[in-house]
Amino acid sequence: MKIRTRLTWWYAGIMSASLIAMGMLYYHEFVDEPRSRVLREAKVAKEVIAEDENEDFDQTLKILFWCGVPPIILALGGGWWLIRKSFKPVASLTEAVEGINESNLKTRLPRSGNGDELDRLTDVFNAMIARLDDSFNRIREFTLHASHELKTPLTVLCGETETALREDLLSPAERERAASQLEELRRLTRIVEGLTLLAKADAGQITLKLETLRLDELVRDNFADAQILAEPHGILAELTDCEEISVRGDRHRLRQLFLNLADNAVKYNQPQGGVVMSLLRSGGMAQFTIVNTGAGISSEILPRVFNRFFRGDSAHENTIEGCGLGLSIAQWIVSAHNGTIQIESAPSKLTTVTIRLPLDTTAKPA
Repeated sequence: MKIRTRLTWWYAGIMSASLIAMGMLYYHEFVDEPRSRVLREAKVAKEVIAEDENEDFDQTLKILFWCGVPPIILALGGGWWLIRKSFKPVASLTEAVEGINESNLKTRLPRSGNGDELDRLTDVFNAMIARLDDSFNRIREFTLHASHELKTPLTVLCGETETALREDLLSPAERERAASQLEELRRLTRIVEGLTLLAKADAGQITLKLETLRLDELVRDNFADAQILAEPHGILAELTDCEEISVRGDRHRLRQLFLNLADNAVKYNQPQGGVVMSLLRSGGMAQFTIVNTGAGISSEILPRVFNRFFRGDSAHENTIEGCGLGLSIAQWIVSAHNGTIQIESAPSKLTTVTIRLPLDTTAKPA
């Protein structure tokens, strides 16, 4: 129940109790007490007194009804309007606070200028938002600088390890150890590249090269890549539908998006499983769907799959290569193209990823 509703009911209860108390006092002071005095002085018959009492009680009720109920109704209506008007700034402030997220921390809540408690609360919220904005900026700067500084030594280490592997002087054990080190260095390099991309995206430092492109061509290329990724695992990749669709987007980023999803669909799958892709028009949007036959995702962790460094099943962390940034990058790419991405899954059932992108209405049909 809202606060203004509770206050209205309390106000109505107080007004009703006041009316009842007023009626009881009126009846006692102006009816019951004078009659008792007359009875003691004049010793009037009981029957006459009873009739007079009934008439006086009815008259009292009429007075209370006609003189008390209309003012109470007006008071309730006025009180409800006054409470609603008083809490309207609270509702507006609540809506404004609900609209604040990590992407618009530069926004400040508007003050009413009345200098009241709500203005002070607004100032407190604005100060808190400013502190959050500063904290987020520090985190972005640290991530960006740290990932940038790590690139050079990682590149050097990868190059030196690759050079060492080409030498014939290494023993089989040393060669195996060097290959393992190179694999871990490349994995760390991918993590750093992913962090750099996300840090730049958060800071608004990435500009998409938008152009009109055939999305179906990108999907077919991605399907060919998925077949190559799936073949060593005995996984069957299928492309059921692929309509000719044009969108306005960044070719490199969209290719990165599709390849990321295909790689996940193969990695998080079961042996001899399947991956099914499709591209269709749906509700004025281009809808790309990719389904795999993996272990599925439980409802408890499904809302967290887009979190950075989140990896669903701890039992697979050591057997499946990954760093938990792929879906975060995919979500950013889709959002940058004004689209949506959705994942539906359940344990031991199909996992479906659906991407919807706006169609390019200016593209001429082939």
